[in-house]
Amino acid sequence: MNGAVKLTQPLPGVACLQMEDRAGGNTFTQALVCGLVDGLRQAQQDPATRVIVLHGYDSLFCAGGTLEELVDIADGRRSFDEGAFYRLLLDCPLPVIAAMQGHAMGGGLVFGLYADLLVLSRESLYGANFMKYGFTPGMGATDLLPRKLGPLLAAEMLFSARSYHGQALADRGLACPVLPRAEVVPHALGLARDLADKPRVALMRLKEALNAPLLASLPGAVERERAMHEETFAQEGVRQRIQQRYGN
Repeated sequence: MNGAVKLTQPLPGVACLQMEDRAGGNTFTQALVCGLVDGLRQAQQDPATRVIVLHGYDSLFCAGGTLEELVDIADGRRSFDEGAFYRLLLDCPLPVIAAMQGHAMGGGLVFGLYADLLVLSRESLYGANFMKYGFTPGMGATDLLPRKLGPLLAAEMLFSARSYHGQALADRGLACPVLPRAEVVPHALGLARDLADKPRVALMRLKEALNAPLLASLPGAVERERAMHEETFAQEGVRQRIQQRYGN
């Protein structure tokens, strides 16, 4: 484990991972990625762990790819699916609750949506902002977002690249708790307490069953997204849009 991700056990059977890479602003820095991989592995290897809660710090959950990562993809030096990091929460055998107490943008939103249960905050911003830069979504977003957010809202978010307050998403019928920021992590821990009361093997088998449709369709979606990336990242001006609009 490194300082970018902290692992605690706040309740019996509950592991809590906090993303706190302040230097990197909770983007997918090497420190954050390695911390998440190590933290999830340690949590699931503990036979006492039955559920994992993931959250960020202050008003930030996760901000997605770094500028360097996006430029590397534009230049053909890497692809979003290398190492399958983007689906880390989906591949974790134990149920994961994403307590998205802070802003979640682009890949940060998609990463969190791979959790089994979600809690959002009213004040925070959530956006699938890939198209802001002129390239199409990746990380399985074209399959995952319609499943988690509903097809029309997902299409609007993906096409427009707008950011939405959690309250606005709740008003649109989002089917997960959307609470004041201060209540998000406590609420998620309450859900985790309920899950931790159940047998570990039963939780694992139920997660497999509930995710079976996504697991079956995701490889095809990722293949389509990779093909779209080859075309859209290569368009004139995309690399410049990334450099000019990143962080704005």
